[in-house]
Amino acid sequence: MSRVRELEGRTALVTGAGRGIGAAVVAALVGHGARVCATDVDGGAVAAVAKAHTEAGADVLARELDVSDANAVEAVVDVAECELGPLDILVNVAGILRGGPVLELDDADWAAVFAVNTNGVMHVSRAVARRMTLRGRGGIVTVASNAAGVPRAGMAAYAASKAAAVMFTKCLGLEVAPLGVRCNTVSPGSTLTDMQQAMWEKAPGGADAGRRGVIEGDPASYRTGIPLGRIAEPADIADAVVFLASNRARHITMHDLYVDGGATLRA
Repeated sequence: MSRVRELEGRTALVTGAGRGIGAAVVAALVGHGARVCATDVDGGAVAAVAKAHTEAGADVLARELDVSDANAVEAVVDVAECELGPLDILVNVAGILRGGPVLELDDADWAAVFAVNTNGVMHVSRAVARRMTLRGRGGIVTVASNAAGVPRAGMAAYAASKAAAVMFTKCLGLEVAPLGVRCNTVSPGSTLTDMQQAMWEKAPGGADAGRRGVIEGDPASYRTGIPLGRIAEPADIADAVVFLASNRARHITMHDLYVDGGATLRA
């Protein structure tokens, strides 16, 4: 099969699709022939993403969704399957970042991060996997972070929530493998998104200095640089997602694929 349209006829649901990596994942899936239900807590943003694709002839449905609301998740999954067909692919991208030292971390911020980054992954994955397992096929990809495997100062809530999402996805993958469903994670490093740029703007010296610091590393905060010498683009992450969702990865499950330019020095 040609890789240009290798997802032809398949249906996907993407969370956090209003911008950044989520929007890039929608574009990549559409480019490979998939029908997509694009969801985001920002209804206006995801509607704009869907409109751009539908005007180009793609089959993209937009729905506002707060992944921390389990009932809302079930309702949107029902709508997606009713309007587009049985889901073959789920991509969990929705996530938020609340930073700060642990000793100063607010309980509400900790809870908010876990509500989206961990509980949200569980809500959506559970709802979709229940349907996929009945059909004996499907692929789930959770976009996590390399911070899930490497400690980061000032990012305890985010890192812990992503680590939980990774292990949840692996455990789910173990349970549903005999039922024909694969579950994998993609763990990006620093990527050119609104979230990343907001962090750079808070850096001493401004955004340009923040960007250089990420590439070069910061020994004072025990952070290595990026050996490839570049910040990832959202499309780099989306390409990894498409691979894991495709038949090229049909014998891969419970895998955590780091896409970080070598930043974690991980084997």
